[in-house]
This record gives sequence, structure tokens and C-alpha cells, in this order.
Amino acid sequence: MLRPLDALPKAHLHLHFTGSMRHTTLIELAREQGLHLPDALEDDWPPKLRATDERGWFRFQRLYDIARSVLSRPEHIYRLLRETAEDEAADGSRWLEIQVDPSGYASRFGGLTATLELVLDAAAKASEHAGVGVAVVVAANRTRHPLDANTLARLAAQYVDRGVVGFGLSNDERRGEARDFERAFRIAKRAGLLSVPHGGELLGPRSVEQCVYDLDADRVGHGVRAAESDRLMERLADRQISCEVCPTSNVGLGVAESPADVPLRRLFEAGVPIALGADDPLLFGSRLLRQYELAREAYGFSDAEIAELGRQSIRSSAAPEAVRKELLKSVDDWLAE
Repeated sequence: MLRPLDALPKAHLHLHFTGSMRHTTLIELAREQGLHLPDALEDDWPPKLRATDERGWFRFQRLYDIARSVLSRPEHIYRLLRETAEDEAADGSRWLEIQVDPSGYASRFGGLTATLELVLDAAAKASEHAGVGVAVVVAANRTRHPLDANTLARLAAQYVDRGVVGFGLSNDERRGEARDFERAFRIAKRAGLLSVPHGGELLGPRSVEQCVYDLDADRVGHGVRAAESDRLMERLADRQISCEVCPTSNVGLGVAESPADVPLRRLFEAGVPIALGADDPLLFGSRLLRQYELAREAYGFSDAEIAELGRQSIRSSAAPEAVRKELLKSVDDWLAE
């Protein structure tokens, strides 16, 4: 008999703030404020996406920006994080690192610092409410000037040990070289934050290499294109640099034609640590649990291998050592049942 995957303790390390919103909440908040949503976010949800060309990425980003616009008051931020933490708990996630670019909300909530403090307070309350550890990754936007990233890195550094655990770099890889943001990541690493840039999603192994060599990555967001280089996979395995693999997202954006084409098994067998992630459930239609179901259904992972995926996500997290030990023991208990 197969073990229940929602009972497997796991850490969720690749989830974007706006993209974590429940679809029902998006609809409700839009109607409350009289905001029009396109069919792709309402009647035809989840949207049919493909971002392997610029037009497709523009459409994805436009839908994301429209969804962000419904979060206009502080109580919306508290609600989003409370519901997200509840959904994480239901999926067996015991530790969440949610990624946010405060720049996207700063004009509404009193500036960068006030926005980050709002998110951190909401995260703390959500964590207590749902019994899930919730930490924050501050993410820069690679389509903006690197000086903006430096500002965000300094801001993030001020909140080490106050809820911020990492510094990321997101958006379209094709529009900003990772190495251009080296200074921002140096600021973040010096402060003790994890380096967790996106790479190896829409571009190939070189994108991952820049994250590793230029940004001193502790984890790589996505990273699936590393499977195209044996040498790079060996480096990731040797350094134990995790790839935050998001199968549903990879298919949704056209990075892979089907779940079976996502090279999860290849990375895993090469010894590359994996942290499965849902990326943006609001736009891709599935949360963390579905990614573990795909590990079983599409990639043929045994329960012992799925348990190891859970362990790898926990080891790759910024959770305190005592929390990690407790969660790792809980994974062993799950497997022993």
C-alpha cells in the first residue's frame, strides 16, 4: 500500500508571493474592488501559458501583474499568507520560504521597508496560525537595473534573524545576465543570507553556471537545464547545490512538453539535491502536493526515494537546525509506517 504523500513532512522552497494566492481569493478580492479580470484568470482558469518566446512571457507577466493588483490593502496581505500557510499544512509542508519582491507593492504600502515589514508580520502570524514555519526570501527582478537589486539586498540584510532567510533573482532569464547582479548577491551573502537565484529554466546550462560561479548560489530556482551537462550536474552534486524543480510550472511555461520530460529523475540519480516546488499555483493550477504525486506517477519514484526528496528539501532549507532535525526524524517515521 502506498504511503499518503500529504503526510510526508517536507519543505517548500520555491513559491512566489502573488502566485501563492488561492484562485477563489483572487476572484473574491477582484469583485469586492470592482476590478475586471481577463477570462484566463476567471472562466478559463488555469490559463494556457507558454513562455518560450517573448510574447508568451509577456502574457504570463501581464496575468501576474493583474493578479497582484487585487492586493491593495494590508488585510489582503495577511489573508494571502494565512491561506497560503493553511494550504501548505494541508500538503504536508512544515517549512515554507516564500519569495517576494517588495518593489511590486512598495507604492501601495508606504515604501520598500514598510512593505517588507508588513509581509514579515503577516508571515509570522500565518506561521503561528497554521503551525508551519514561514520565512521570506527577498527577490530582485532581473529585468530591472542591478542598482535596484543592490538596494533590495541591503534591505534584506537588515532583516537577517528577523524572518528574511535568502536573496533571490527572478523574472525572464533572457533579459538579464545573472553575473550583472553579483554585487547584490555579495551584499546578501556577507549578511548571512542564502543565495537562491533563478536559472536554467528558459535558458540552458550556462544560466545555471552563472548562478553557481558568479552568484555563489546555495540553491538554483528551477535549474532543470543543468541536466543537459554532466559536468555541471557533477558540480552541483559535489557542492550540494539544490535545484528547486517545479514540474507543473515547467510544463505550463513550455520548458517541457509533458511532466515526463522534466529531467527530475536524471538530476536525482546524478546526486543533485532536489527541492520540489509549485512556483505559482495561481497561474499553474496546482500546489506542492501535486509535485510529489508526479514524482510517483510520472517519474516512478518509490516511497523510499520520495522520502529522500522530502529530506533533501528540508536539508536545503534555512530552517533552524532543531527544526530540521525534528522534520528529518518525521520523514523517517513516515517511511517506517
